[in-house]
Amino acid sequence: MNRILLKLSGESLAGEKKQGINEDRLMQYANQIKQIADMGVEVGIVIGGGNIFRGLSGAAKGFDRVKGDQMGMLATVINSLALQSALNSVGQKARVMTSVRMEPIGEFYQKDKAMRLLSKGVVVIIAGGTGNPYFTTDTASVLRAIEIEADLMLKGTRVDGIYTADPEKDPNATKFEEITYDEVLSRNLRVMDLTAIALAKDNKMPIYVFDMDKEGNLLKVIKGEKLGTTVKP
Repeated sequence: MNRILLKLSGESLAGEKKQGINEDRLMQYANQIKQIADMGVEVGIVIGGGNIFRGLSGAAKGFDRVKGDQMGMLATVINSLALQSALNSVGQKARVMTSVRMEPIGEFYQKDKAMRLLSKGVVVIIAGGTGNPYFTTDTASVLRAIEIEADLMLKGTRVDGIYTADPEKDPNATKFEEITYDEVLSRNLRVMDLTAIALAKDNKMPIYVFDMDKEGNLLKVIKGEKLGTTVKP
C-alpha cells in the first residue's frame, strides 16, 4: 500500500472532553501517523470538525444552513492546524491545504501540489471539507482519496467497524467483516453519509472502517491485520 487517505473524526479528537481538542488524543494520532509515514506510506488526511461545530446541528437550532456549514468548515481548519503542529512536534513534516483560499493559514488545495508533497514524504492535511455547503467531511474524504489516487480510504472512528445497528445503542448489533457499497446503501447504514458511499461506489474507492482511538491500530491495519470492516464492490 503506497498511499492512503485517512479520515479522522473531530468528535474522537475531543476524547473524554466531548468537545474541543484533547491534547493526549491529538498526540496519540500524531504518533500513529508518523509510524506509518516512517514505513514509506504516503498519507493524506481529512479531519472533521464535530468537536467544535457541526453545521447540520446548527441548522436544526435555527442557523442558516450555509453559514452553519461554513462555520463547520472553519472548525476543520482549526483541527487540521492542531494536527499539523502535533505531527511537526514528533518530527513528521506536514502541510495544511484548504479547499477555500485562506493564506497564510494554509495553502490553497491543488491536486498536483498535494501529490508532489506526498511523494516527498510530507503528510498532507486537506481542510475545509469540499469548500461547499451541504457536503460532509465524509464526502470530502472520499473526494480527496479519489483525487490524490489513494490505494485505500481509511475511516478512523471510535467504533471498530460497521455493524447492523449502532453498537453503542444496540447490544445485539453484529459486525460486518466485509460489506458492499450497495448493501450499505440498501440497509441505510450510517457509518458514512450516503453521498460519500455513492461517490466511492462510482469510483471504486475501497473504504476500511476501524477504531483509530486504540493506539497502534493504524499500524496494524497498514500491516494487513483484520480489525475493522472493508467496504468494496
